[in-house]
Amino acid sequence: MKSKLEILISLANSDSKISENEEKLIRIIARANNIEHQEVDRLLQQPTSGTSLGNYTEEEKFEALYLMIQLMKVDGQVFKSEIDFCEKIAEKLGYRKEVVRELSA
Repeated sequence: MKSKLEILISLANSDSKISENEEKLIRIIARANNIEHQEVDRLLQQPTSGTSLGNYTEEEKFEALYLMIQLMKVDGQVFKSEIDFCEKIAEKLGYRKEVVRELSA
């Protein structure tokens, strides 16, 4: 789950600012997956490229994509940089990039 959290933090940071709502959702997801508060703080302070996708099952790939779409929309503003990031990760997960627009509609 840590790699998914890194992806979410990279997405939130893709517009150069992690909004309060984005951070709240990241922390909720981390708490639900037993990731310690200090680890989340560390990841938020030093975001990675977020491209370490690991060996995800089909279910985990869809969950990662779904969480990205949720996070992209949580602050009520969707930036092109966020869409581009989601499309890039979606393709790395084996999806067509168009699926991002379909799921976020």
